Amino acid sequence: MNLNAPAFSLFYHDGLQLAYFDVGERDAPPVLLIHGFASTASVNWVHPGWVKTLVEAGYRVIAIDNRGHGASDKPHDSDAYFPPEMAEDSRALLDHLGIEQAHVMGYSMGARLSVFLTLAHPERVRSLVLGGLGIGMIEGVGDWDPIAAALLAPQLSDVTHERGRMFRIFADQTRSDRFALAACIETSRQLVTPEEVASVRQPTLIAVGTKDDIAGSGQALADLMPDAHAIDIPNRDHMLAVGDKVFKSAVLDFYGRLDG
Repeated sequence: MNLNAPAFSLFYHDGLQLAYFDVGERDAPPVLLIHGFASTASVNWVHPGWVKTLVEAGYRVIAIDNRGHGASDKPHDSDAYFPPEMAEDSRALLDHLGIEQAHVMGYSMGARLSVFLTLAHPERVRSLVLGGLGIGMIEGVGDWDPIAAALLAPQLSDVTHERGRMFRIFADQTRSDRFALAACIETSRQLVTPEEVASVRQPTLIAVGTKDDIAGSGQALADLMPDAHAIDIPNRDHMLAVGDKVFKSAVLDFYGRLDG
């Protein structure tokens, strides 16, 4: 088992071929990982060391390439990317693997999808880790239309918007389908209401970098939830917080309390 380059498998849901990997002992507590916008399961979870960290801590780790990303199918129709539909891909993956319930951890867009999964199928979610997204899940995360424009620009030199350049560079680095990502960003930002967040009863850890200018306050989100705790990831922005050791340590402690 190569934790630095896990083998991907394919399954089908909603007319799409979707890629995932599944590593660790079959009878270990499962953790389902849902990556962020413009990322992939490998970029979000393998390269920053999450898979190695979790498997060595005794967990079975499952990660999906969200539709529009990685090795999964990439529709160019924005109607394919509403969060409830995207979250159903993760539910279908649990069904495909015969997993009744899992810890669910998402980063950024993946955090949003994790909450939509929980709202639709609370019995499937043992706990939540929401990284890189705080109160922005409810209040929004700013104007992302320039990011869609940046993704559709003929070349990087045409992009002057700072955040747009950041995501265009990231998309180019991951060799993403920029047209699929532009469609995704149009509809995947659907907000969650305060009432919906308050209905989430699962133990929840919220982790946001102190220099993250996208996520919004993690504590403000935690304050709306019945069983949530927020931590700061010191001196990390939205991109660099993903693999931070403070984040990893907090997650292992969180899971240890639940599974100990």
